[in-house]
Amino acid sequence: MQRAARPYHVVLACFLGWTIDAFDFFILIIVLPHVALEFHTSRTTVTWAITLTLALRPVGAVLFGRLADRYGRKSALIANVLIFTVLEVASGFAPTLTVFLLLRALFGIAMGGEWGIGAALTMESIPARWRGPVSGILQSGYNAGYLLAALLYGVGFSMLGWRGMFVTAAVPGLVVLYVRRAVPESPAWEQHKRAGVVRRAGFAQSLRTNWGIYLYAIVLMSAANTVGHGTQDIYPTFLQVQHGLVPRQVAFILVIMNIGALLGNLVGGVLSQVIGRRRQLALAASLVLVLLPFWANAATVTTLTATAFLMLFLVQGAFGVMPAHLNEISPPDARATFPAFTYQLGNFFAAGNATIQSALASLLGNNYGLGQAIVVAIGALAFVVLAIFGVEAKDTDMLATSLAPVLPNGE
Repeated sequence: MQRAARPYHVVLACFLGWTIDAFDFFILIIVLPHVALEFHTSRTTVTWAITLTLALRPVGAVLFGRLADRYGRKSALIANVLIFTVLEVASGFAPTLTVFLLLRALFGIAMGGEWGIGAALTMESIPARWRGPVSGILQSGYNAGYLLAALLYGVGFSMLGWRGMFVTAAVPGLVVLYVRRAVPESPAWEQHKRAGVVRRAGFAQSLRTNWGIYLYAIVLMSAANTVGHGTQDIYPTFLQVQHGLVPRQVAFILVIMNIGALLGNLVGGVLSQVIGRRRQLALAASLVLVLLPFWANAATVTTLTATAFLMLFLVQGAFGVMPAHLNEISPPDARATFPAFTYQLGNFFAAGNATIQSALASLLGNNYGLGQAIVVAIGALAFVVLAIFGVEAKDTDMLATSLAPVLPNGE
């Protein structure tokens, strides 16, 4: 009975890890105007904290991914969660904007490691038939974190202020105690270790040998993150500045939006198990383009809430596929590094989203809706094309020590 329960512990622990990682990240997204006010600078200047976080995530993906590929998923996950929790708390005590930006940059390195370790540990620990649904569950942790940050903002901001919101990250960081006690090591990693794959593992060698699939995944994730961050990072500012909504109204819309995202992750993951990863990615991104004009031009609280819900349902309907898809197309000797590196390098190439959208909005007379829409449209169009002409490896054997051929168009 204990052995049967182990995969559930793994799924829960990795879901919680991604949840608190996202919770820490989205606190800044929500309180950005307040940080700018305290440091007597513009909102666009503070968006550099977001850009630095996203830009340095690939560094963390490689650093922590290699540690996880070489020394095991579990110990790397514990170290990673501890480090990003400490950096998040320290952000709440930053005395100057320069120190704040430095801490957010370091946080980006730590944040870049968690997703890849958690996704690899999860996908290697569950049966293949679970991968689609569990992929959606795991990815929904991102929006569960956003949801918690929004709730904290709506309920506790008046008492905590923006600094106190960062400090609260110490509490969810205690999830490391659960990981240490209840989560077993990945059976696939242990098998690869016995077969000598772990000893052979080398990032440069993996890049040389599998450069084609690395390149494809990086470009795919650049488009995906352009859409994902393009619909979320400046959205609270869009509500606060363009529409003049107060914290409780903003929090309400963000909560409803993230409920849509949670559902989208789950539906997208399940649907990908039926129709395939590639088809689900193309379907979700196509529907984003259809909804985009209505989302960007919403004007009332009701239409803002409805379109925010639908937009995040569709966007996360694509992202819910990613933990399974990237792990399935990954070289076995780099399964903690490849998904994280390609995902986070995609974040790097989309790291300027918030700054670009804010600058566009300023040029357009504080029209954040149009500024967001321009960037999202470009990303979504690219994403559709990449998904249609992409690769499929659904249900690949993760215990194998060599990568089966990954063919275009799901052949």
